[in-house]
Amino acid sequence: MTTESIITAATRRRRSASVNGALISLILPVVILVAWWFASANSVSPFFPPLQRILQTFVDAWLSTRVASDILPSLARLVIGFAIAVVAGVGLGALLGRLRIIAVALNPILQFFRALPATALIPVAVVLFGIGDVPKIALIAFVSSFPILLNTIDGVRNIDPVIEDVGRSFRLTKLQRLHWIQLHAASPQVISGMRVALSLAFVVMVSSEMLGATNGMGYVTLLAQQGFQIPLMWSGLLLLGLLGLFVNGIFVLVERKLLRWYTQNQED
Repeated sequence: MTTESIITAATRRRRSASVNGALISLILPVVILVAWWFASANSVSPFFPPLQRILQTFVDAWLSTRVASDILPSLARLVIGFAIAVVAGVGLGALLGRLRIIAVALNPILQFFRALPATALIPVAVVLFGIGDVPKIALIAFVSSFPILLNTIDGVRNIDPVIEDVGRSFRLTKLQRLHWIQLHAASPQVISGMRVALSLAFVVMVSSEMLGATNGMGYVTLLAQQGFQIPLMWSGLLLLGLLGLFVNGIFVLVERKLLRWYTQNQED
């Protein structure tokens, strides 16, 4: 067999494994939905409405008027806050990863703020920034920056010294070594921190909208519970789960593209 045919066969096997994995991952959700449908079909409980009614409310409430008024504002806060967290976490993490003395001096402060529960910071954010998008974006950025920051510090510190020496031998500047050697070698850990941060950002987005908000998915879901609109509440939970799955899927695709060099080396 030629080298080209071997590469083609390996590519086909990877694609087949990906398709099979996607199909297998759909089995349990489909089983749960079918079981939920039949278990709730004849339900008369006001707290456990039939799935058919929840889906109808989902289409009527969320896929019509609330897309622009609630879904898009929530996603905008999530994206902006997460982008700020990525820039701040990677930038500060790369700096502290090289300056060990400063990192040791700041470590108690970082650990203190990292240990604070996100929900406990919501009233503080409202007091400091008022009611609006600013406190929610600031809180998302603050909470989700810590996993990125700490993973970047560890990733930059654990670079093989031989690689650093190679960069110096080629007379790369400090900025070039930071970009092409340090951050590139640390990127698997950095992206792993981003994945954890994304889940935190999603949780903070929802919880921050349940206090001091006038729109958003979390606000509507809480308002539905307080107004005894149970189908709307359940449909809100369904929407949040689907959006979380969608956002995570996009991140996985971006991760695979950025870390293709790393995953290929691991497979080899």
